This record gives sequence, structure tokens and C-alpha cells, in this order.
Amino acid sequence: MKMIIRLTPVLLAVMVVWGCGNKDVTSSGKVSTTTGWAYNDPETGGFEVRTAAEQETGPGLTLIEGGTFTMGRVQDDVMYEWDNVPRRVTVSSFYMDITEIRNVDYREYIHWLNRVFGMNNPQVVRAALPDTLVWRDPMAYNEPYVEYYFRHPSFNEYPVVGVNWLQANDYCLWRTDRVNERILVDIGHIELSTDQQDERNFNTEAYIYGIYTPNIVDPIPSLNPNVESRLINMEDGYLLPKYRLPTEAEWEFAALGLIGNTIDELVWERKTFPWNGHNVRNDNPRNMGEMMANFIRGRGDMMGVAGSLNDAGSITVPVKSYWPNDYGLYCMAGNVNEWVQDVYRPLSHMDVSDFRPFRGNQFDKLYLDANGNPVIDSLGRLRRVPIDEADAEGRFNYRKSDYRNYRDGDIESVFEEGERAEAGRYEGSGSMYLNNENERVSLINDQVRVYKGGSWKDRAYWLSPGERRYLLETESRDDLGFRCAMSRMGTPTGL
Repeated sequence: MKMIIRLTPVLLAVMVVWGCGNKDVTSSGKVSTTTGWAYNDPETGGFEVRTAAEQETGPGLTLIEGGTFTMGRVQDDVMYEWDNVPRRVTVSSFYMDITEIRNVDYREYIHWLNRVFGMNNPQVVRAALPDTLVWRDPMAYNEPYVEYYFRHPSFNEYPVVGVNWLQANDYCLWRTDRVNERILVDIGHIELSTDQQDERNFNTEAYIYGIYTPNIVDPIPSLNPNVESRLINMEDGYLLPKYRLPTEAEWEFAALGLIGNTIDELVWERKTFPWNGHNVRNDNPRNMGEMMANFIRGRGDMMGVAGSLNDAGSITVPVKSYWPNDYGLYCMAGNVNEWVQDVYRPLSHMDVSDFRPFRGNQFDKLYLDANGNPVIDSLGRLRRVPIDEADAEGRFNYRKSDYRNYRDGDIESVFEEGERAEAGRYEGSGSMYLNNENERVSLINDQVRVYKGGSWKDRAYWLSPGERRYLLETESRDDLGFRCAMSRMGTPTGL
């Protein structure tokens, strides 16, 4: 019901658009300033232009107004890794989940997978299940969490754990399709369908390309005189961009919440934590002395003394515990660490761009059949393949597909495909750096991802947003979860 109420103005606009005949679809009287031809007029070819509208905020998200900030550590580097040296960068506006993804959210995902793929492709469901064995400890009695943490309703509002980086990305893709499908249902364009099976399920891209066509309730009249009706496309402004994991820079920027620490364009204090001050206790008289996050205070002290449990969490806690930061985000420090999009390199801060910094780009393109049409895979998603040299020919901004290990310090990565043989010093496996004797010279590879935030089993040091750690994308832990983000289209302020 909440979604329907939120989309009511959109629905009314669509009804006006679809009921007004051949003229004045959305840009009444608009004429191209470059050709003089009228928009939205079948008599001039029917080129449709929608009135500019602000992007809708997707379910669970809040807008993070971007800007410049100093990314990196704000405290002593006690680990002596020197992998987060401060650097000023700019992050554009984006959306972020208010909370970490909960057990009940992930169970909804598993339920959908089981309903759609469980009969013929149960391996899809098995591959998505969180690893509940992450709770096992050879010297602790944690078996109840193995059996109940993910499934028991008492833990519905707790963050899901045991999810690796690849599974978290798949969840983001699934969420994109469910949200966009619901939007099309709510505006009355398509029929709600619960009998989708295997690859014949609603996928946003497959719908846009006309590969998967749901039951159309109210087709959109086309203003193209050669076409009677059409599907909704991205240019219409109803479909949302993809949910995804935040980049490391986005996550750190959102966690700091510097909007509460600025006077005009001056940041008057660099935060150590997502809250003001340099300690982990609340200094508000009403909550004086209470812990600001869920973390371990010392060896063997997970939650305080009985009768006065300070953080009230022996393990994780519900995702809306404690106080949100100035962006309204909960548990950006403690509770569980969170996956981000980036591939880990110790010196990424020296290599990445000043604007929207990120390491991990893998450029691809749609796979087309012999007739030039996109093809879906067994999950109903459009198949993609890496770009090749022909795609990058003549471009100055990129020359290859995989930039995960670009400019990361090894000789091989600075050469382009055709120059590697001349370099000769490294084999450039792409998964592990080897010298000519095939000896490992680094334990960091292209499958290692960054995670941030600190957790219920971490000391206060790791609660600082500037700190960073890493883990193989195929591994999971009992103190590691995630939240989703979405790119912001249009104005950065949302006004």
C-alpha cells in the first residue's frame, strides 16, 4: 500500500498521458530547438520526450547528497599497513539503504528463488543460501546460531551474515527487478504474475529489450506512426536504476555524514566515527555514557554486565539499533562489517580518480545472436561478454575490458594487451601475481574485495569509516553483511 500511495502522482500523470490522444503527451507545445520539429507529435514522426522529473527514491533508500571530502584514516595506523592515506576526492550524490540488509529481507529473496527456480534448477537456490556455518567456533558453543540465526523470527530484524560478495551482488540485481516489476504493476501497465518459472521471469533489461514480455494490462499507445503500441522504456522515467553495492568512497562518505559538520563550504571537524567526538559513548545528557555502536569493548566483554547491558548485543543487534548518523543511516559503525564494490589494493588512494574513485571496472557489452538480438541466460538475465580490442579501438579513455589490476604497482598492469609480450617481467595471470619462476609475489589478487565499518566482534579502532580490510569475494563471515546503494540521476540535491 505504501508503494501505491507513493506512486499515485505518477499514476495520475500516466493516465493523463495515455488518455490525451495523439498530441501533448508530456511536453505540451515543445519544439526541438535544433531542428524545429515538434516533440510528441505523430505528424512529425512521433519522437517522444518526457517532461524532466526527479528520480523516485527506491524502497529502503535515502538520498546521500554528494560533495568533496578527505577520504582515508583519521587516527594512527596501528596496523602499519599504510593503505588508507588521506586524499581529497569528490563523490556525486547517490542513494543508500538506511539499514543493513536483514535476515527477513534475504529470506524473501531465497523464497522467490525457490518459487521460480526450485523445481528445475535447485542449484540456483543452493548457491544463494547464506553460509550459516560461519557461526561455528571450535572452542565455543555457537551451534544454536548455526541452526536458528537466519531462520528464527526473533532474528528477523537482525543483519544477514554468511553472505559472500558475489551473493550480495546477485541480491542487488534481484532487488532491482522486483522493485521495477512492482512499479509497472502499481501504475497499471502489467499484470502481477506469481507463476514465473526459470528463465521466464521479469528482468528489467529483458523487459526493455522485449525479450521477456509480461501480461500487458494497459499497453502504451505509440506516437510513432509506424507502431501501434510500445513498452515502457528508461526514457519514460518510471524504471529505477540498478541497486548495487556502494563503492568504498561512497560508503565512507555516507558513514561520515559530514552534512552535520559544515559551515558553508568549511568542514570544521574531521570525524573519527559516524558521530561527533572522539569517543564511543553518548555525551547527550539523556543517554549519557551509553555505547554508540555494537562492538567489543575488551577481551571477553561483548555487551556489558547483567542488569546494565550497555550495547545490549551479545552478537549482532537489530538493524535500527542506536542512533542514526546525519544522513539517517543506522549502524554505519559496528554491528556487522559491510561489503563494498571495490577490489582491494593497498595503494588505491594513489591511483584512483579524484571524481567517483573506484577500483574494479570490468567493461562489457551485450552478447548478440546471429541476428543481432540480445540473448538471456538460464537466470533470465541478458548475457554479457567482455569488450574486445575492436570495441576500444580509437578510444583514449580505455583500451581493454578488465581494469581491476590497472596501475597497481606491478609492471605488467601498466601495459596494454599488445605490449605485454615486450614487458617480459611478469606473466600477468590476472588472479595472482607471479614472477618468471612462478613464485607468488603477492597475496592480493583480483578476487579480493574491501569491507568496512567494524562489527560486534571488533575493537573500537575498526569503527572509524576510514579503516579498510579485505577478504576473498567467495568467502563469508559471521560479522560481515551488506547494504545496497543506487546511483542518483539528475540534480545532486534532489530539490
